[in-house]
Amino acid sequence: MHNAKAEVTAKPSEDSGNRWTFLTNHAHVLIVLHREPSIVLREVALKVGITERAVQRIIQDLEEEGFIHREKVGRQNQYEVLTDQPLRHPIERHKSIGDLLQLVSK
Repeated sequence: MHNAKAEVTAKPSEDSGNRWTFLTNHAHVLIVLHREPSIVLREVALKVGITERAVQRIIQDLEEEGFIHREKVGRQNQYEVLTDQPLRHPIERHKSIGDLLQLVSK
């Protein structure tokens, strides 16, 4: 069952022939977790266009750095994005995760 509101294209636009995007896989995973807090790793991987193992590593990074909180609910994880955390790079550190999520929200 797919939620059209939360769909994320796994493939970058091929209009220009380039295969890069402005946001990193870490940002893409964060966006997906914010939109669908109880999503399973396989679905995150499909939406972002990376492997499940890569999603696991990214979630571990995000959790260790205090950007997300993971809670086990039954047999499933529930994710909370900590939106008040500042972005990491000095150029954008004056903005928060919430600012980024607001920018890319539908």
